Amino acid sequence: MGMRSLARAHPLPVRDFVRTAPAQPARLSGFDQGLLWVTVGLLALGLVMVYSATVALPDNPRFARYSPTYFLVRHLAALGIGFVAALLTVQIPVAQWEKWAPYLFLGSLVGLVVVLVPHVGVSVNGARRWIPLGIMNFQPSEAAKLGIAMYAASYMVRKMDIKERFFKAVLPMGVALGVIGVLLLAEPDMGAFIVIAAVALGILFLGGVNGRMFFLSVAVLLGAFVLMIVFSDFRRERIFAYLNPWDERYAQGKAYQLTHSLIALGRGELTGQGLGNSVEKLHYLPEAHTDFLLAVVGEELGFVGVAVVIVAFFWLARRIFHIGRQAIALDRVFAGLMTQGIGIWMGGQAFINMGVNLGLLPTKGLTLPLMSYGGSAILMNLVALAIVLRVDIENRQLMRGGRP
Repeated sequence: MGMRSLARAHPLPVRDFVRTAPAQPARLSGFDQGLLWVTVGLLALGLVMVYSATVALPDNPRFARYSPTYFLVRHLAALGIGFVAALLTVQIPVAQWEKWAPYLFLGSLVGLVVVLVPHVGVSVNGARRWIPLGIMNFQPSEAAKLGIAMYAASYMVRKMDIKERFFKAVLPMGVALGVIGVLLLAEPDMGAFIVIAAVALGILFLGGVNGRMFFLSVAVLLGAFVLMIVFSDFRRERIFAYLNPWDERYAQGKAYQLTHSLIALGRGELTGQGLGNSVEKLHYLPEAHTDFLLAVVGEELGFVGVAVVIVAFFWLARRIFHIGRQAIALDRVFAGLMTQGIGIWMGGQAFINMGVNLGLLPTKGLTLPLMSYGGSAILMNLVALAIVLRVDIENRQLMRGGRP
């Protein structure tokens, strides 16, 4: 009964249910082509901008042994691996993912533990976030984002009858988030924890958890973030630098990336300096190909380029949510909540990255989904979107009178 009431809370137009056809298994012929092409467009733009942002890096002594196409080739390899993984993923029925959800979540926790083991996890700039796998360095926190979306959706389906009771419905998820938070802050990777917490809480809210319990959970989480900032000199200085980046105490220190990101965006004006003509990427703006790729887009393609990226991500997140609502209306609660969790992940992480680049949010180490350089991020983004496409395929088949 709980699942059906949740489905009624996400109504769809009647016309979506009147088409019938003889029952037949799901085929991959019917899917959301708009979602696919917007994804391909963002990947293509990201590839071009990663090459533009890294082509001059060998001039820096730190990257002197790299060729001008080093990062381009590795990014292309990540795209190739991601596309193969996506093609395999879209073949797997959503019901199978529901069965695997708890085990995949447990596997992501194991990955977060393994990366902290000395001589196993790779340390870069003081953060231990990557496990070397030869062809790429894998970041377990990226797998944890998909893992929490699946686990939280599965959890809500299993707890549907007791979702009004705090200790049986919300507290266990809070404990799981606490474990993830401890592991991620040990790396440290507070940005990934923020995204994962947003996905988990978003799914709890969309799943119908009591409003008072939800807001209490949010308040506790915000309180934890405030305490982490208050008791950490490093994080506190970042907040001060964000509030006044041009202060001489911060402009050459904690706010260095932010000030140069703002300079890059200012130089871009309306239509940009032209593709390849960024000055800030010439060793002024650190991590221009990862966390601050949008600043290079702004400098080279201007306000127009940044606006196109923002609109594309807004459309992508909105479309993912539509597919999720459609699944819930078809009484496929796990598929719907998982899809909406992926929408929160993609939209929320893009929003945070853009906010950091534009100076609207404090600096955090989060990449721009689908666009920034990073093999494991690209891989998990494509796998997640392949799952969304599979949900859409099964939705369409059900609306034609078939079976998923």
